[in-house]
Amino acid sequence: MSIRERKKKLRELFQRIIDPLGYKFNPDEELVDFLLEQEVKIEQKMGAPFCPCQALPESREERMKLVCPCIPYHRKHFDAMKTCWCQLYVHKDVTDPEKLEQVPFHEIE
Repeated sequence: MSIRERKKKLRELFQRIIDPLGYKFNPDEELVDFLLEQEVKIEQKMGAPFCPCQALPESREERMKLVCPCIPYHRKHFDAMKTCWCQLYVHKDVTDPEKLEQVPFHEIE
């Protein structure tokens, strides 16, 4: 399967997951395309579409928390920021993702 075909499949799969969680894809299509391509490359190398902006921990259990979409594992943090780490997904009510800021995890807890 080509990278383009796999990106399309991942986007369809991810949409079914993020929609009920109250998220949507970032409206910046160039960013979404880039991030999905990175996930396909990671999936080809590592066997799963891990978050492209996070270093993978050695522990399998911790790594699995970074399989995209990782919203359920980091819900409290992402809900506070209204986006995931790489901004592939944003809350449905977000109209300008560029105004969103990263918030360190320790500030949420």
